[in-house]
Amino acid sequence: MTVHFISNKGWVVIPAELRKKYALKPGTEVRIVDYGGVLAIVPAMPEPVKQAAGMLKSGNKLTDTLLEEHHRER
Repeated sequence: MTVHFISNKGWVVIPAELRKKYALKPGTEVRIVDYGGVLAIVPAMPEPVKQAAGMLKSGNKLTDTLLEEHHRER
């Protein structure tokens, strides 16, 4: 999908189809990210720390795993 212009104020119109697909409503906070020559519009996470919590959970705590490994090495 192509946007044909940027306004004098730097505004870009996001086509309705994409706004609907990504639930972008007026007031939605977005980030403009530069990926080495490619610009991306990324919806901002409202609470990034809270949303990332638990992503890397495993069954064991890291401390327990390290202590167990240390004990085996002895």
